[in-house]
Amino acid sequence: MKIIFLGTPEFAVPSLDILFENGYEIVGVITVADKPSGRGQKLHESEVKQYAVKHGIKVFQPLKLSDPNFLSEIKLLNADLQIVVAFRMMPIALWSMPKLGTLNLHGSLLPNYRGAAPINRALMNGERITGVTTFFLKHEIDTGNIIFQEEIFINDDETAGELHDRMKDIGASLVLKTVKAIESNNVHAFEQDILIKQKGELKLAPKIFKEDCKLDFSKNISYLHNQIRGLSPYPGAFFEIKLSDGTIQSIKIFRSLKESAGTVLTHELITDGKTFIKISASDGFISIKEIQVSGKKRMSVEELLRGYSFPDNSVIL
Repeated sequence: MKIIFLGTPEFAVPSLDILFENGYEIVGVITVADKPSGRGQKLHESEVKQYAVKHGIKVFQPLKLSDPNFLSEIKLLNADLQIVVAFRMMPIALWSMPKLGTLNLHGSLLPNYRGAAPINRALMNGERITGVTTFFLKHEIDTGNIIFQEEIFINDDETAGELHDRMKDIGASLVLKTVKAIESNNVHAFEQDILIKQKGELKLAPKIFKEDCKLDFSKNISYLHNQIRGLSPYPGAFFEIKLSDGTIQSIKIFRSLKESAGTVLTHELITDGKTFIKISASDGFISIKEIQVSGKKRMSVEELLRGYSFPDNSVIL
């Protein structure tokens, strides 16, 4: 069975690796074009491309997936199946090409959390269970017929980065299971509408924007804690303080703990200047464990307080 793999970030690499290591014929990898990044603006190759080059797999990096010359090249590969993990939207001319279809790995239990940020949104919403889904692609995003799903339990203080790292390996195993089932003609995919009727209103996973990252300490501590871990390490939840000279300083929080309390004065920053920083919310305190003040690197609170102190009369915005 000839396979084309489509993916870009590090999340997709374990799925490509598990197929390669199990002897499947990967006739091509499609990924994004190299992009300048970093201080020197050196060209950065996607993690999927780096893996493919290392293992001698042919790489395609079209600027447009609808380019006729690119589509002609892909058609000549005569692939039986395409596998998509963490890639962009595809034209029908591409995903409908293989005779066995195009399958996608998605980081949620579909139909819930369709969209660009399923890991982040599940944590931000305080979910205790999420999962991975393989499904056949169709035109509407994340709506195709489901092949397999696997549940993943979420730990209380787990961050999006930690869940991402667990999910990429669990997802890779599900991709392999799916490919084996397709290969043996043992697939019984079903429409998502069946689950929608059972679940009722769907939870969605739209792209994260800056306004999703701003912390509002009038909210309760569970809401804030979930927002912080759901946005860690990227793009990062943040708050702003106004210094006595009128300048605004942005501060990111990457890890926190909840401290329940009775009546508190919200938006109050409390620190001993050595070991702890906490901010009062509507029903307690957010105790900050990992932090980044603008202009500094990410560090523990203890590390920050060794060389930094919050100016008197600072106001949380």
